[in-house]
Amino acid sequence: MIISRTPKGRRSTAARIALGAATLATVAIVLSGCRASSSDAGTEDKASGEGLVIGWSQRGISGSDWWKTLVEGGQAEADKIGAKIELLDANGDTVRQNADVQTLITKGVDVVVMNANDPIGVGPSVAALKAAGIPLVTVNSNLDESLVPDMFCYVAEDQGYTGSLAGEVAANKAIEKFGDSGEIKIVGIGGFPGDVLSDLRFNGFMEGFESVTKDHPGITINKLDTKYGEWKPDKALGPIRDVATANPDLKVVYSMSDVMNGGVVQGLQQAGLWGDGIILSSYDGGMVSVKEMMDDPTGPLQATASNQPWDQGATAVKMALAAYNDDTSACPDKTVFIDTTVVTPENAADYYVPEDTYVRAKDDE
Repeated sequence: MIISRTPKGRRSTAARIALGAATLATVAIVLSGCRASSSDAGTEDKASGEGLVIGWSQRGISGSDWWKTLVEGGQAEADKIGAKIELLDANGDTVRQNADVQTLITKGVDVVVMNANDPIGVGPSVAALKAAGIPLVTVNSNLDESLVPDMFCYVAEDQGYTGSLAGEVAANKAIEKFGDSGEIKIVGIGGFPGDVLSDLRFNGFMEGFESVTKDHPGITINKLDTKYGEWKPDKALGPIRDVATANPDLKVVYSMSDVMNGGVVQGLQQAGLWGDGIILSSYDGGMVSVKEMMDDPTGPLQATASNQPWDQGATAVKMALAAYNDDTSACPDKTVFIDTTVVTPENAADYYVPEDTYVRAKDDE
């Protein structure tokens, strides 16, 4: 089913699904079992998930807690419904990913979940799956528009909307701290110039920010040119230090990934701006950021918008089951956006789970 988005009034805390006994490895095939091993399962069983074999083609795992959490969420959901996952890691190589998908086809999986390394470079995989009659679900990274007709469903967060949640919080915090008149100078730091993720996240942030400040005509927003840190803390340090040094009246910084926050903080410190005069808003919902807001609720970090990789993985498996059953009502527009949230000092304790790396959706009671 399509998961709705609610910016406020999140669901209450309940017991979380256990992760399972095995830790995910970064080798090519982590989970055993293929169609041959589940051939005794009847159609009725697979229709409910029992014995369903899901091939998972992952663009990368090693070095990324986000991707690891994505796959862990998928495995937890597969365990819940009795499905099996065949996981292959392309390690950032599109040629290898195409070969991996062919391997999954040969193994006779029932459906494939793909985290595509290249939206158009995986075209041979999409064509091969179509020819084999195996439905395809994509997660986190979408396909090129030319390939979308041959895909059952794309699962991700709505990055513009999620960014807007961080923008709304940053605006309210800025008004609270700096008043409702005068100039608010803002800079965002993303991954690479021209990349879609940075554009979506920053445009969403500004939409949320301006939705608040429009009711305060005395405020003038000065939006500086976006900086880029290649999604890495060491690469983010220099650009933030430079822009902060050149703009000592900088008031709001938006980091488009929590991963860069260490470099952002160092850059602001080196420019002499880290402290009460700055507001930092972020994106990803990393548990490190949640803990920081718990420990220092009046500090610069005031928001992290959560894109919830666990929930994306779990939803991808749900869509894989729907694809096997040809239940197009589960994904009528070929896209499912998961329910995302924003964590602030005020609600950080509600989302903090020490053993998790990223925020997850709260379970219904």
